[in-house]
Amino acid sequence: MSNPAYYSSPVADFLVANSKEILGSMAEENAFKLSLEQRNAWLAQIPLLQNCLKGKKSGYLFFEFTIPRMGKRCDVIFIYKDTIYVIEFKVGSKSFTKADTNQTTDYALDLKNFHQESHDKRIVPILISTEAINPLNEFQLADDQISNCQLTSGSNLGNIIESSTGKAQPIDPIIWSQSSYRPTPTIIEAARVLYETHSVAQISRNDASAKNLSLTTSRIEQIIEDARLNSKKAICFITGVPGAGKTLAGLNIATSMMEANEQKHSTFLSGNGPLVEVLRTALAKDISSRDGITLKEASRRTKTFIQNIHHFRDAYLKDSSAPSDHVVIFDEAQRAWTREKASEFMRAKKGVLNFDQSEPQFLIDVMGRHNDWAVIVALIGGGQEINDGEAGLPEWLEAVKLLKCDWETYYSPFIDQHEYTLGKKLNALLPDKAFKESSLHLSVSLRSFRAEELSAFVNALISNNPQIARSLLHNIAANYPIKFTRNIDTAKNWILENKKRGSERYGIIASSSAKRLAPYSIQMKVKAEPAHWFLNDDEDIRSSNFMEIAASQFDVQGLELDWAIVGWDADLRVGTGKWDYYNFAGTKWKKRHQEYDQLYLKNAYRVLLTRARLGMVIFVPNGDKNDKTRLPEFYQPIAEYLSECGIKEI
Repeated sequence: MSNPAYYSSPVADFLVANSKEILGSMAEENAFKLSLEQRNAWLAQIPLLQNCLKGKKSGYLFFEFTIPRMGKRCDVIFIYKDTIYVIEFKVGSKSFTKADTNQTTDYALDLKNFHQESHDKRIVPILISTEAINPLNEFQLADDQISNCQLTSGSNLGNIIESSTGKAQPIDPIIWSQSSYRPTPTIIEAARVLYETHSVAQISRNDASAKNLSLTTSRIEQIIEDARLNSKKAICFITGVPGAGKTLAGLNIATSMMEANEQKHSTFLSGNGPLVEVLRTALAKDISSRDGITLKEASRRTKTFIQNIHHFRDAYLKDSSAPSDHVVIFDEAQRAWTREKASEFMRAKKGVLNFDQSEPQFLIDVMGRHNDWAVIVALIGGGQEINDGEAGLPEWLEAVKLLKCDWETYYSPFIDQHEYTLGKKLNALLPDKAFKESSLHLSVSLRSFRAEELSAFVNALISNNPQIARSLLHNIAANYPIKFTRNIDTAKNWILENKKRGSERYGIIASSSAKRLAPYSIQMKVKAEPAHWFLNDDEDIRSSNFMEIAASQFDVQGLELDWAIVGWDADLRVGTGKWDYYNFAGTKWKKRHQEYDQLYLKNAYRVLLTRARLGMVIFVPNGDKNDKTRLPEFYQPIAEYLSECGIKEI
């Protein structure tokens, strides 16, 4: 990290320094224009720290230390012996609010998870509300060596520090401050930074295992430039494991062109309604707060950045001209509709009686209206088709052939894997001008930064390979806990008492067909409102954190939680060496016989099991022998199978 702090100094030098000299140093060396509020805050913090740290012969201070993933700076980092003290000031505050405590804890969690030299260190977050009464602190150190947030007015700061240090090898502050920072943002965090700065560099990981995200983006930009300069049309298929950064790559491509000339203008399109709603709302709230405009005006701005693919489609049903965009990025492109589904919808909902194309055909046809050049970037999730009529990659390849346009096709070498083929031989569908590009597959999960093998584990579990699943779980369990329980209250307590810290998000998710989880207060008929569910705090009953409203695979696809409770109902059961597929209709379970219907259900569970960044607990009911819709024999084999896959019961 370059210039991670505005001011840094050994504590011995800091204690004898003049407050105004320190203030001038911070402003001058960092070309920082001081607001009166910030100046007064520092003038309060400096003497308080000098007084509280008096007598310390060792230690190192960093003022305004960068926390890139959160886009903020921590007030003070104090390295003392073997411990990192994360100190956040609220000058003039008479209380310790939950929001302030969460903010301070979030800084500590961010360092622990993403700052390399902090991974194995003891970290103590401290919130100083200068006008508050000192509470009685209980010091608790979690397994990952992060303590609970210590609260003080500042007067007893020295005592808190002395009583919470450990006995390990002292930290070298210079080596620590120069360590690499490898953040893994949520898609909401990434969208915020991208919209504001048009760059994801500050918040992206740059370690070797995750470099192909930047390679993918770079290769797409090369293809776009080649198409523009040589008046060509190209379509690129980006594949990737769940959470590998397909949406992030798409947003990065779109924002990289936001300030380019009009010829390269691009639009990010998604058929994922909840994702569009959540990202737009999150961006609008940020814009409203930052620019001092109404939320309605801010929302209008975000609609030009992220659009619903169905609105794009409907607009060009009526308008036969070429789009203003030469580059379109289709997120969740595997969810585009087949010809049958699209025709049925157009006839029933739009009154278009002669529509006879799949969505991929129509969208490629629209972009083909350009006389000069056009580029389509289709982001394809493997095994992510979760609803009736979703076409998958085969429909896109067939569309390129059917239209017989002069499109160059670029694809990843992984398109022949079963989660992309839907039982078809894709190589036979490739058009003449097709080029295999290794950089167009994102193989590393960025969502689960602690468990890069999570998607492989889930794939083995869903594919009925318990031995492989057990082996993979052994590699990830220490850093990414996965448990199962037969009691929903046990699941909730596991998160609330042992896992949730700071502003981490958690919630209950289940299959949309998990109708008989209702007796356990998991009502899938109650619709989650995605923007409220993902963005509001745990005092809002609509929030995921309230754990009252569960979200389905349709609500959470493309988004993420830190911790998840995954409800497993009798819709997907363990048979004899295979899965049995059911749907609850009326008063009883009925078998699903259609192959695609079975695939959608299995993919629904694949989506649910890959939503959590930090860990999850799977809830499998015990059932009830007196309720024929919830018989214990429906659920017991599921619990036994999870155990066979290596998942421990709590």
